[in-house]
Amino acid sequence: MKIAIKTIDGKSQGELEVKFDLIETGKGTQAVHDTVVAFRAAQRSGTACTKTAGEVAGSNKKPWRQKGTGRARAGSVRSPLWAGGGVVFGPKPRDFSKKVSKKTRSLALRKALSERLKAGDVVVLEDLKLATPKTRQIVDLISALELTGTALLVSSEIDRNLSLASRNVENVALATSDSLNTYDVLRPDKLIFTRKAFEKVSDRLTQE
Repeated sequence: MKIAIKTIDGKSQGELEVKFDLIETGKGTQAVHDTVVAFRAAQRSGTACTKTAGEVAGSNKKPWRQKGTGRARAGSVRSPLWAGGGVVFGPKPRDFSKKVSKKTRSLALRKALSERLKAGDVVVLEDLKLATPKTRQIVDLISALELTGTALLVSSEIDRNLSLASRNVENVALATSDSLNTYDVLRPDKLIFTRKAFEKVSDRLTQE
């Protein structure tokens, strides 16, 4: 499969051969699901914490005698039945992360990218070097490419000017070819790669 290369002005500048094998069948669907679930689970902080009856402040003294008061029997002010008492089966700090094999992650990324390529949601630019961190340059780029909705810019390496220029543009995010994952590929409406970044991702999927 070949994909068109464009300049930052939106003009065509040749074609680029996709090196990795596209997944044409239903293979990889489960891998995508497992990888996305694991990614989103890993984003959870897992810091919710409640105190049990043994951890809340309060005396061990029996509030009143067992019989003769006309009130229900009570053994502690820390009882879960009382306001200010402990919580039964409440949340405790935990790790929500799930393990996904490297092979599964690779298959998921290749499946997700294959679907986006076939849908025509991938744009490759010859280069995207900014002399100054001006937001207007990113706005002009989106306009020249006639893109609507959300977009993800994928560069070959961390670029300070590109990062500063894109951070204030609504619905535009930034990633590098090394950090790109399945969730990043699936989330935006359009993927904008630099030629070098796309080649690095292709090499990554070919090797894996």
